[in-house]
Amino acid sequence: MRILHFCVIRNCKVVQRLQQSSFLPPISPQWRISVPRCMSSNLCKDQKKFYISTPIFYVNASPHLGHLYSAVIADCLHRFKALKGFNSKFATGTDEHGLKIQQAADAAGKDPLSFCTDVSERFRHLFRSCNISYTDYIRTTEQRHRQAVEHFWWTLCNKGLIYKGSYEGWYSTQDESFLTSSQVGDALDSSGKQIKVSLESGHKVEWMKEENYMFRLSEFRCQLQDWLKGNPRAVQPERFYQAVLQWLQEDLPDLSVSRQRSRLQWGIPVPDDPEQTIYVWLDALVNYLTVAGYPGEYNPWWNVAHHIVGKDILKFHAIYWPSFLLGVGLPPPQVIHVHSHWTVDGKKMSKSLGNVVDPLQRSQMFTTDGMRYFLLRQGVPDSDCDYNDDKVIKLLNAELADSLGGLLNRCTAPSLNPAQVYPSFCPQLFPDKQGVGSKGRAVVEDYHMLDAVKSLPAVVEEHYERMHVYKALEAISACVRQTNGFVQRHTPWKLNRKDSEDQQWLDTIIHVSLECLRIYGTLLQPIVPEISNKLLCRLGVQPGERSWAALNFLPRFRGMECRFEGRALGADSGVLFSRLERLNVDNRRSKKTKKLQN
Repeated sequence: MRILHFCVIRNCKVVQRLQQSSFLPPISPQWRISVPRCMSSNLCKDQKKFYISTPIFYVNASPHLGHLYSAVIADCLHRFKALKGFNSKFATGTDEHGLKIQQAADAAGKDPLSFCTDVSERFRHLFRSCNISYTDYIRTTEQRHRQAVEHFWWTLCNKGLIYKGSYEGWYSTQDESFLTSSQVGDALDSSGKQIKVSLESGHKVEWMKEENYMFRLSEFRCQLQDWLKGNPRAVQPERFYQAVLQWLQEDLPDLSVSRQRSRLQWGIPVPDDPEQTIYVWLDALVNYLTVAGYPGEYNPWWNVAHHIVGKDILKFHAIYWPSFLLGVGLPPPQVIHVHSHWTVDGKKMSKSLGNVVDPLQRSQMFTTDGMRYFLLRQGVPDSDCDYNDDKVIKLLNAELADSLGGLLNRCTAPSLNPAQVYPSFCPQLFPDKQGVGSKGRAVVEDYHMLDAVKSLPAVVEEHYERMHVYKALEAISACVRQTNGFVQRHTPWKLNRKDSEDQQWLDTIIHVSLECLRIYGTLLQPIVPEISNKLLCRLGVQPGERSWAALNFLPRFRGMECRFEGRALGADSGVLFSRLERLNVDNRRSKKTKKLQN
């Protein structure tokens, strides 16, 4: 069991100090708390928990492709952990406070809560439509969240980490972010007027001066460096881990964690100070603890927390959030998985360019599983990914309709499998070692295929764990091609069924191919749950036989019994995935557009 421990370190600032007063001037500390690794013995008793979260999405506009991408990645990891036997919690939801929301609601002529509810329901509808199996959907306007934020605020105060001061500097309303002078540059607005913008996002910034509450972020630089250097996989991929370390080469200024109520009414008031509103990012980040049960029994879940975030909000999650957590005596999340953005034909999505991709519309055009497969197959976390409809059609036709669907269709077709059963395997015709026995018909490529499929679960597991889902799908796709090659190489449709040995070899070819398909269907469940269910049902694989532990590839090859041998196949429910035609897709899009206009 790992326990909270204390150590003295010289020449490093304090990250945490118990004090009577909440609002003292800056201090010169000598003591510091090392990064807490585990704060609950419950973790040792309950090793099988897993907690994954998306960011909570800002409701100033409707969901876009990037929101769905974050949700699909998290859903994939959640489903994978469930297959591995974990009790998995998966949280998503909406961030509903802040000046942007206040302004957007005013522009729409609605009260803020009604505006938030309308947009939040659009996110919920998208996620349900795309088979996002979240276990908790949180809104920051909920009472449970307000209680968690107020408790978190008071804890920071009681640690002496919040003081009242004056903030003067640049602020981006669109990013809800404070910026230093080095993070701001000159630009021209649409009318040609010179303005200041954030160098990172390009959004307009304004000079702000007001009295509010400050968090002693400057005290945490050493702590954050120690945390990251002691946990080199805390931020993944490596590119983003190095980016955070680079940020920490510079001093961290104390952070304003409130706004004057006269400027921002739509938010959680600072406890005991109704003239101030809690900073929207402090409010929003605490949602991860709210879902875990904070301030109640939250440790069993918090100790296994993993975040999925876009690269644009990395600083909030890898610098501000760990600092807040360390401030209240909690460990940072186990892993922060970072992904990049989606562009369209090489350009950033924007309303002005008219190239914003509607994820709900595309999931209806290409099917839910088709869209999930494309995003996870093409999405590379450490670099931006490009979207266009033709690319989606080409990929889904090649890998789902032709390769995987064609293999299933071949092996279950009545012409090759008239009995519609999982046929028998003949070890004499496919011995466990090539060249053993005079009757063996398997060739060297067949053994290579078996080796690849046998090792596939371990390969896929490693890639899933590291959020390299595209690599997992590359490996699965390569094995599917090998299995198609195996069937094509031995041309079972040319075998003489009246010859007993030919019939045994045909049955063996089909048995091996169905075993490969069973492995692929099981491994693909986190990616394409509907297609996987259709495939496994066709093979006669029952729901209780689809876990990671039940994989056990081709036991007959190793002289063991196979529970599926001789079992009847499931009902034929049609093609696994229908080929997409460009004309049909265009027509469906046109009909959808007309429907939306009406």
